[in-house]
Amino acid sequence: MKRYILMVLILWSFDSQSQSKNSSSADEIAFKQLKDAVLYEGTLHRVEAFPSQYIKPRPVDVWLPKNYTKKKSYAVLYMHDGQNLFDSTTTWNKQEWKVDDWASTLMNNKKTKDFIVVGIHNIPQIRWLDLFPEKSFEYINETTRDSLIAMAKKNNFDVKLNGDNYLKFLVEELKPVIDRTYSTLPEKEHTVVAGSSMGGLMSMYAISEYPDTFGAAGCISTHWVGAMPMPNNPYPEAIFKYMEDHLPSSKTHKLYFDYGNKTLDQFYPKFAPRVDKILKQKGYTETNSKNLFFEGTDHSESSWNKRLDQPLLFLLAN
Repeated sequence: MKRYILMVLILWSFDSQSQSKNSSSADEIAFKQLKDAVLYEGTLHRVEAFPSQYIKPRPVDVWLPKNYTKKKSYAVLYMHDGQNLFDSTTTWNKQEWKVDDWASTLMNNKKTKDFIVVGIHNIPQIRWLDLFPEKSFEYINETTRDSLIAMAKKNNFDVKLNGDNYLKFLVEELKPVIDRTYSTLPEKEHTVVAGSSMGGLMSMYAISEYPDTFGAAGCISTHWVGAMPMPNNPYPEAIFKYMEDHLPSSKTHKLYFDYGNKTLDQFYPKFAPRVDKILKQKGYTETNSKNLFFEGTDHSESSWNKRLDQPLLFLLAN
């Protein structure tokens, strides 16, 4: 009996030390203001390599509105592809979402809740692996899955999907630090996830896998083709079957989808009726879901920044 008690005490001590070490490590994560950032309003803060046991460390940005104060609490918008959100002078294509422009304007006009924005940078070489809705791959029959994997390996393409770990990073590692560092409203009713293209797929996946964490999702130019467009593409049907089984309750969540019809967006309009059907089957109505078409718009930040007010107004309405 004494030996058993001693073992319990040793294990408890080890676990406590481990938790203390992890807590200390998390407390040391510091966001530093980017004073050279070119912004419409507000301030931008960054951790250059946010530590993670789930995904490859990468920069994470936090945008704070002009009059941010600890005396108030803010909703939080988590966005993928964080390097493209705020400052076009540092992006690869000199385009940006203009998130700070729209967020500032809408908040200044009392059209939305007060909110901050967290931008998770992508790593281009593994972006698809991080942002693909991993469990939807299981909806592809085994023979087809094997052929897709073989084709990927033949082209020296990594096939280790990491979407589930990406979400664990977001929910288990990043969100607790954000809620501890900034004055946030941590409940799902005030927590939104959004992105475009593969980021649109991942936002749908995030709210489906973690419905108690995210209350709303913005899926812009959602990449329903799943990978590169191809004949007899198995990915869209797999993604839709996943949605039919896993979309969260329409009573407590909001979903926003949209699409254009130029460049890569030309492949999306044909899927709109299927998306509408699934939303209806899951009990969504116009009050808690949107699937909007923007004629003549392409697959770029320049297109998305022209209509970003639409998802922000819908998902973060005051």
